[in-house]
Amino acid sequence: MVTVDDVLAARERIRASVHRSPLEYTEALSQLTGNKVWLKLENLQRTGSFKDRGSLNKLLLLSDAEKAAGVICASAGNHGQGVASGAQRLGLAATIVMPIGAPLMKAAACRSFGAEVVLAGTNFDEACGEARRIAAERGLTWIHAFDDPAVIAGQGTVGLEILEQLPDVEAIVVPVGGGGLIGGIALAVKSIKPKVRVYGVEAERVASMEAALAAGKIVEVRGGRTLADGIAVRRAGEHTFPLVREWVDGIATVDEEEIASAILTLMEREKTVAEGAGATPLAALVNRKLALSGRRVVLVISGGNIDVNILSRIIERGLVKDGRLVRLMVRIVDIPGALARLTAEVAETRANIVEIHHQRAFSTAELGETDVELTLEARGPEHIRELLDRLTRAGYQIAPRG
Repeated sequence: MVTVDDVLAARERIRASVHRSPLEYTEALSQLTGNKVWLKLENLQRTGSFKDRGSLNKLLLLSDAEKAAGVICASAGNHGQGVASGAQRLGLAATIVMPIGAPLMKAAACRSFGAEVVLAGTNFDEACGEARRIAAERGLTWIHAFDDPAVIAGQGTVGLEILEQLPDVEAIVVPVGGGGLIGGIALAVKSIKPKVRVYGVEAERVASMEAALAAGKIVEVRGGRTLADGIAVRRAGEHTFPLVREWVDGIATVDEEEIASAILTLMEREKTVAEGAGATPLAALVNRKLALSGRRVVLVISGGNIDVNILSRIIERGLVKDGRLVRLMVRIVDIPGALARLTAEVAETRANIVEIHHQRAFSTAELGETDVELTLEARGPEHIRELLDRLTRAGYQIAPRG
């Protein structure tokens, strides 16, 4: 079993190589949630996540023979980058096995650290099976993503830093996948300050730790695709489950819309890029999934390695949800000048046209009419209502398009 002494030793072992990430107070999120909120910015680590800590601690503890054999791991992306970065630092050969659907940027980052990347399986568990097979075939040293005492101890150093940076912290909220991060943090924090509450947050679609706690034993959940790919683990660890059961005060789950909204909120309010897993603590706090009103709360932003294409979709969907991006279908007469008159009406409301398309061949309009699809930037729902009222008064047939 991992002890607080293991975590303290890990801190000394990795101190020279791992960034002591900032703990930043946020007035905006404090007002939004009704708490005093700090962000532990692990997304600012060298590889963009907390995984640098546990992987490096494990690598430093390997025997000379284990190092010479080369190392291998399975990863949704962040652990792979941590292992690849640590192996490069120590001059070790590394192989990273990732699911076929892993974000391209995470695979590219592993390669940039000199690692061999193998894509296999549709999820972490299948990638893990292939990594185990390769490890046995080639005689490589296995580095588990979370279910290893040395890895857990390394992740626990996040908790030590939080206590140093905010001695009067009352609660810490941590993303949960396999349980290595929260297990290490909860052990370290509660061994030193037992009254601090530690909560975990899982993606609703892959809530394996919640299921294990409910069953009183480790169980495997079916799982599904989630924005929080970094914590999409279908089975809690043999080492991590007992730690969570003993030290963690509770587990909450958040759905995909809540995760996406939290990512956007962190970007817009805090200028902080968080991946899906890293945004889950804020998603839980904003949506009142935890009984923490009025507390001094630290949210662990575990990583920031999000694919830019996914980020773009999240931003666009968030703008639509907030009433700042809208599509309208407007029917006009198909004569010269009709389109100009329509755009002039839009301009009078100070809405900005992002895209405009004529629909003739696939329109249900009568001959002599045409449908115009407008994508507009607006200031919010009230501005959209003002725009719709003006166009209706001008005699246009109009329908929102989502």
